[in-house]
This record gives sequence, structure tokens and C-alpha cells, in this order.
Amino acid sequence: MVNKEPVDNREQLQETPDYQEVVAGEEQPIATEEFIPDPERLDTHQHTLEHIHTELQTIQKDYEDLKDKHIRLLAEFENHKRRTVREKLDMMKTASQDILTALLPVLDDFDRAAHNEQLSDGIQLVYQKLYNTLKNKGLEVMHSTGEPFNPELHAAITEIPAPSEDLKGKVVDTIEKGYMLGDKIIRHAKVVVGK
Repeated sequence: MVNKEPVDNREQLQETPDYQEVVAGEEQPIATEEFIPDPERLDTHQHTLEHIHTELQTIQKDYEDLKDKHIRLLAEFENHKRRTVREKLDMMKTASQDILTALLPVLDDFDRAAHNEQLSDGIQLVYQKLYNTLKNKGLEVMHSTGEPFNPELHAAITEIPAPSEDLKGKVVDTIEKGYMLGDKIIRHAKVVVGK
């Protein structure tokens, strides 16, 4: 049978070096002197704290300034991007404006020839093909006769007495058709206005 009496190991524990260090540390008296701050050291610490506080305020101000500049630069970049895209789209829309403007007198000549004489079938086909091609590229004829005079759309060549009351201030006759490319005027209509 095994003896189950509690074993007292205190004597063995007291002989270990770790135990003796702990006991030695407990036996040392704790200093109970009153803490008296050194005024010179307090001034130095106060000065250091003020300096750190000033530095922190400067850094925060610089941070806010840089943040503001960053936001403005981002906004400027986004505006530049939008403007560039818009300009490219406008340029694509009106890329053929010079060529179309140069072909307008040819269309005018076809119109004059058609009003003065009967065009042959071949010439009529060429005219229709040219007109349809230009129309597919975005060219639109401005219809002016009978419309109220608009100086943004029409160039008044002359004014004549209106043949009737309802034509006063309106376009009586169109001397030269106006054309638009998309929503941009590439040639104003030259018109006669009733007064």
C-alpha cells in the first residue's frame, strides 16, 4: 500500500536559488520618500511638449493643404478627361466638315441646273448618290422658306415688302440653302426677308 500523506517540501524549496532571490527582493525596504519635481526639468519638458504640439499643428496644416491640392488635382484631371473625350467626339463628328463644305457649291450647282432645265437620268442619279452619301455623313439641309427669320440660322441678303401679312418677319425666298452637320451650322442660309 502507498502512503498518501502530504509531503512538506518547504525546506527543499527554500534552498533553491530562485526562491532565495524572490525572498531577498521582498525583504528590501521600499523607499517612501516624497517625489519632489525639479523645476528646471519641468520647464524643459514643458518646452518640449510645446515644441511637439507646434510641430503637430504644422504637420496637420500641411496635411490638410496637401489633401486639398490632391482633391483639386483629381477634379482638374477628371475635367480634363471629360473635355478631351468631348473634343474627340466633336472632332470625329465634324472631321469631314471641310470636305463637305467644299462640296456644297457642287450641290448648289446641281440644284440650279435642276430648276432651270431637265437633268438627264444619269446626271440625276449622280446627284442623288452624292446627296444621299453626304446625308449619310450627317449633312442636313435647312428648310428656311416660310420660317420666321432667325439670325443664328439665316443670313439676310435683303428685305422686301411681304407679299402677305403672314410672311412679315419671315423668310420669303431662299437664295442659297443653309446646311448643318449634325447640330452644327456649316453654312447659313442666304435668304430674303419680308417686312
